[in-house]
Amino acid sequence: MLHEKNLQQIKPVIMKQLLFISILLLSVSVTTTAQKNTNERAQWFTESRFGMFIHWGVYSGAEGIWKGEKLRYDNDYAEWIYYRNQIARDEYVNLLDRFDWEEINPEEWVLLAKKAGMKYVTITAKHHDGFALWDSNVSDYDVAEFTNPKRDIIKELSEACKKHGLKLGLYYSHWVDWEHPNGWDHTREIYGIEAKEYDIYWQEKVMPQMRELLTNYGDIGLIWFDMWIHHSRSCVTKDQLMQLKSMIRELQPNCLVNSRLGLSVEEDRDIDFQTLGDNELGSKKKDHPWQTSGTVAHSWGFHALEKQWKSTTTLLQALINNVSLNGNFMLNIGPRANGDVPYEIAGRLKDMGKWLRINGEAIYGSQAFDLVKDQHDWGKITAKQDTGGKTKLYLHVFNWPLQKSLPVTGIKNKPAKAYLLADKEQTPIPIEQTGIMTRLSLPEKQPDPFVSVVVLEYDNFPEVENGLTAQTVYGGYSLLPEKATNSSGNTHIEKAKRFGSVPRHVKVTRKSNYQWRIYVDEPCTKFADVSYNFQGKIAKGTVTVKVDHTVIKQTIQPTGRTVGEPNQNWQIDCYKSHRIGKFKFPKAGYYDISLEINPAKNEETGFQWLWLGNQ
Repeated sequence: MLHEKNLQQIKPVIMKQLLFISILLLSVSVTTTAQKNTNERAQWFTESRFGMFIHWGVYSGAEGIWKGEKLRYDNDYAEWIYYRNQIARDEYVNLLDRFDWEEINPEEWVLLAKKAGMKYVTITAKHHDGFALWDSNVSDYDVAEFTNPKRDIIKELSEACKKHGLKLGLYYSHWVDWEHPNGWDHTREIYGIEAKEYDIYWQEKVMPQMRELLTNYGDIGLIWFDMWIHHSRSCVTKDQLMQLKSMIRELQPNCLVNSRLGLSVEEDRDIDFQTLGDNELGSKKKDHPWQTSGTVAHSWGFHALEKQWKSTTTLLQALINNVSLNGNFMLNIGPRANGDVPYEIAGRLKDMGKWLRINGEAIYGSQAFDLVKDQHDWGKITAKQDTGGKTKLYLHVFNWPLQKSLPVTGIKNKPAKAYLLADKEQTPIPIEQTGIMTRLSLPEKQPDPFVSVVVLEYDNFPEVENGLTAQTVYGGYSLLPEKATNSSGNTHIEKAKRFGSVPRHVKVTRKSNYQWRIYVDEPCTKFADVSYNFQGKIAKGTVTVKVDHTVIKQTIQPTGRTVGEPNQNWQIDCYKSHRIGKFKFPKAGYYDISLEINPAKNEETGFQWLWLGNQ
């Protein structure tokens, strides 16, 4: 118990501490979590948005080639060479003789991640080859047994992450293990394995090695498992997966677990985030945390014959796309056997880091906005809101409009302010607001050669109206069958074929109707064009377009055939644009656009799109 005199002495100290706490709480209150349906463990994950993946192991010494033979599979995942080229275990580990252990420094990878603006690092602690990158007491098939002095790459990386303030993630191949006699490799599809045999591997290697990783290396941000199918289609039982997850929750309560454990986020609400397929970008908004793991080229492990390099712009747009749908992006590096990161990868990561140093506000802690995906042809939108309701929308402009006018369709509120994120002075961008159309007069020069970001500030979270086809940067409206608000008759979308020379379309064999809604921000006249394919010999059937009270009907014309690729006997049905007529839009406002396709009896018309444009 405190004496009264002592209490009087410490009162000023307590008051200062309370004041400090109040200021801290006030500063915290202006930010919100990145998205809904995110548990407390995963808050850092949805704030971070961008991470590094590292595929590095024995396979890095092969570089995608074994005894002069390229990896036996055209997907060219170099880390699969042990399995693909049927290499003996003892020969495989001899690849470690090619490693320059004096040069290998995992801290360099962490420093590159920081330069790239990444917030976490995930390394292949054990890939499918079963080789451990730490000093494991469970198996002698680890890096410590083949280095002198002994190395522990996981320890070195964990220390570097802690030193530089990045979260550490560990990839562990739990399902597949080509080295253990009772592990799963896909030859088991031929020869089979008993459940009790597989459980020997599970209890003998998976569980104790995971215990080592969760116990000996400090805080682990996430465990990234790699079972790309549901457990019901594998040899792993749900009980085994729950045993593994329970141990993680016991030893590292704050560690995230991904859906490639073998349990979907729908099946188990305790799964922290969903992992999409390799290089699979988001296609729709998700309220739970999710992530794409992607490559700068194609292979994950280093491949000497790699040719499929993605540009910095492509990678930035992938990151932005995912964040605009509440997702993360974990971008892979595949270092060589001396630890060097390929020049092309390092260069792109550094360029992304430069972009994020200026535009990171639009990525870190940002989330999806309420407008639908692909609303605008100029780029994507991310959003950030404080607890008071003040909102920033970040317009990521992929293609800077030549006419310097940027239309934003679907937001009812006029922004309080608009400016370039790269502009420290926040010079106001002129805004015109007509109904749900926000039109921005952009500067002559775009601020960034990759992706430029325009900020819209609102005093409250802006209201939106979905169900509209947005105006394109050139003032037209691209009315696609899959974007119709109402449709009847034939509605199934046929996918593009023959490398896209046969475009996406609807096979119309009976009277079919499609309707769209647009917003026009000023009186204008638009021409209507319909793209379709009809292989009849003479004109038959009708196409009818209706706008307000104006109706124009036209007979469906034969389109003939064309050659998709010269000199390859590549003959395909031809889709052609047909001018239907012109429509007047007498005032600003909403307009419903209707299209009816009525093919002749026993005839088929392939409908592609309706376009409303200025010419």
